[in-house]
Amino acid sequence: MGQKIEKDLQRFRKIVRGKIKSNLSKYISQGEMIGKKGNDLVSIPVPAINLPQFRFGTKGSGGVGVGPGDPGQPLSAPQQDGDGKGQAGDAPGGHILEVELTMEELAAILGEELALPRIEPKGKKNVVTTHSRYSSIRNVGPESLRHFKRTYRQALRRQISTGGYDPTNPLVVPEREDKRYRSSKDTQKPEAVACVVYMMDVSGSMTDEQKQIVRIEAFWIDTWIKAHYQGVDRVFIIHDAQAKEVDEHTFFHTRESGGTRISTAYDLADKILTARYPASEWNLYAFHFSDGDNLSEDIPKCLDTLTQRLLPKLNLFGYGQVESPYGSGEFFDHIDELTAEHPEIVTTRVPNRDAILGSIKAFLNTGR
Repeated sequence: MGQKIEKDLQRFRKIVRGKIKSNLSKYISQGEMIGKKGNDLVSIPVPAINLPQFRFGTKGSGGVGVGPGDPGQPLSAPQQDGDGKGQAGDAPGGHILEVELTMEELAAILGEELALPRIEPKGKKNVVTTHSRYSSIRNVGPESLRHFKRTYRQALRRQISTGGYDPTNPLVVPEREDKRYRSSKDTQKPEAVACVVYMMDVSGSMTDEQKQIVRIEAFWIDTWIKAHYQGVDRVFIIHDAQAKEVDEHTFFHTRESGGTRISTAYDLADKILTARYPASEWNLYAFHFSDGDNLSEDIPKCLDTLTQRLLPKLNLFGYGQVESPYGSGEFFDHIDELTAEHPEIVTTRVPNRDAILGSIKAFLNTGR
């Protein structure tokens, strides 16, 4: 019986998986999948799917063919046409089922739906380091690791049990079998071998809707990259006329204003990667989201910093341009011109939430 229930549950999860895949674009554009995110699980609202189960009736209510009525009588009265003037009902309505998926399952669904290639890491690939911690005791070992208290306690216990302990002359002399030694236990800890830098324009021309688009897209990019590495570090940079590193909450909730100087973000990203994430040991990704409005005199510095300092370090640089009613959008053309000579650059336009899925596919379809 237990095996049958497990088989039915697995079948149910396949149905849920298919439902999510068929509505992936809707879930992404509405941001439903990031509504309830835990450490390893994501709750996804899936309507109109319920796991079949037995429902028991009231005791003594009878069985099949039991009860009042004549042969041929309908089991229920026909529905009457209403006039639309009835009172408000008090019965509960339909509910939405929240299904929990692991981040690995979520990444698999994304990869299958968008036909994404697997990322091919460079440098230190899935490096695992071994850490030793002295958390146990053994009967043998080097004298440098001898545990004094454990050894003394064992010797005292032995002398008392054998009658060799004299309270008037409390001399405890450990013998060879009394000695106890500290012992290390090796644990494997995966290193974070990938770092993703998210840069976002927060100048006055960027609206809350554009920032929400960035949040949704960053979640899905994270999901896919984490599926290919044992650990991922993330760096968040916001900029207007100046750039600064912030935490994740500030990145997604900040409200700034002012002008735009994109070169400050590229310069800060380069300094952070140089200081903390050497390209020989890390797989580095950078994504910049902006409405494309930038000071014209700042553009040459942006392109120089990007091509000469950032790109040599990066597996991938993605520039996503969201449409704002206040931005000029001309920066997209300058970055897009570089793609012919720099295949690690990918540019996308994200005019609205419906375009998020296409932007993600363009960024991650390189398999870098």
